[in-house]
Amino acid sequence: MMHQGTHFLQIPGPSPVPADVLAATGRQVIDHRGPEFGELGSKLLRDIKKIFKTQHDVVIFPASGTGAWEAALANLFSPGDRIATFETGHFASLWSRMAIKLGLKPTTLGTNWRAGADPAVIEDALRQDRNHEIRAVCIVHNETSTGSTSRLADIRAAIDAANHPALFVVDTISGLASADLRMDEWGIDVVVSGSQKGLMLPPGLSFNAVGPKALEASKAGGMPRSYWDWSEMIAINKSGYFPYTPATNLLFGLSLVLDKLLDEGLEAVFARHERLAEATRRAVQAWGLENLCNSPIHYSPVLTTVMMPEGHSADAYRRIALEKFNMSLGSGLSKVADKVFRIGHLGNINELTLAGTLAGCEMSLDLAGVPHQRGGVDVAMKYLAETA
Repeated sequence: MMHQGTHFLQIPGPSPVPADVLAATGRQVIDHRGPEFGELGSKLLRDIKKIFKTQHDVVIFPASGTGAWEAALANLFSPGDRIATFETGHFASLWSRMAIKLGLKPTTLGTNWRAGADPAVIEDALRQDRNHEIRAVCIVHNETSTGSTSRLADIRAAIDAANHPALFVVDTISGLASADLRMDEWGIDVVVSGSQKGLMLPPGLSFNAVGPKALEASKAGGMPRSYWDWSEMIAINKSGYFPYTPATNLLFGLSLVLDKLLDEGLEAVFARHERLAEATRRAVQAWGLENLCNSPIHYSPVLTTVMMPEGHSADAYRRIALEKFNMSLGSGLSKVADKVFRIGHLGNINELTLAGTLAGCEMSLDLAGVPHQRGGVDVAMKYLAETA
C-alpha cells in the first residue's frame, strides 16, 4: 500500500536519520589512505570521546552492536573466565548467550524485566566471590526490550563497596547520546555501543570505548583475535587512519552527527529525551495502560514499553498502526513477544514528532478495540506546552 506523507519510524532503533546526515553519507568515497581521510579520522576520533565523556581511546569497528559485544569479550577474556551479568531483558540475556558461545562462564546475578539492575544484589555477589573469580560485571545500560535504564553510578559504587577488582563493562548501544553516560566519572572500563540509535546514523558502525584497566587486561590475555584486536586499531588511529578499509561514508555521517550533538550540548540532548519520555509516560497512564518498567528511577528516556491488556495482541495492534497510519512501533521480544509494544522517542525527534506518534498510537488503540481511556495525547501535549 502506498502512503502519503512521512513514515513514522518510532521503533527504539534504528532511529530516523536526519536528512543532512543521510546526504553526508551519500558523498563520493575518498582515499582512506589519503590526507583528507586522515583529517576526517582525527577529527571524529577526537570528538567521539566527548560523547562517551572519556579521555581514553574509542575504537570504531565496521559492525553492528553485536560485533562490538564480541570485540569487548574477545579482547578482555579467555575461555573459562567467569563474568557476571544481570538480566534486565532480552538483550542482557543475549549478551550472556554470546559469552557462552565464546567459552566464557557467565553467571546471571538476578533477573528483572521490569526494572534496571539491582546494585545491592551485585554488591552481595561480589562480596561472596572472595577468590575474585568474577572477571567482570557486564551490564546493559538501557535495555531496549523493556524500557528500563540501569543506574551505572550506583553499580560502580556497589563494585567499589565490595572491594572487588572486577572490570565494569557496559552496553549502551541504545543509550549513547540519549541517556546520560559518564564513562570516566563512573569508572566504566569498557563501553559498547552502535551507530543506529542515539547517534542517528544507519546501522553499520560499532564502538568500544576502552579504559586503561581494560587495555592492560587485553594486553595480558584475551582470546585469539585479528579483526577485533584493539591494539592494532589504537596504534594506527593515532594518525587518524584505520588498519583496514573503514566504512568511509558512515564516517562522513558520524562526523556531522558529532557536530550536531556537541552544538546542541549533551546536557540539552539528555534533557530533551527525558522530557519527551515523560510526556509519553503521561499519555500511557492517561490511556489506562501500564508501563512494563514499573520502577520510576529506572524509566528510560529512550523508549517506553507498553503492556497490552490481557487477551489483546500487541502485534495485531502494531499492524493496524502500520497499515492505517504508516507508523512502525517496536515489537515485544522473547518473553514479552506479542504482549507489549514499544514507542521509541530517541534521536532526531521533537515535540511535534512525538505528538504525531502518540496520536497514531491513540487512533490505533481505537481501531484495534483495545480497552483504554481517550485523551492521552491531550495530556502529553499539555505537559509539553507547559514545559516548553
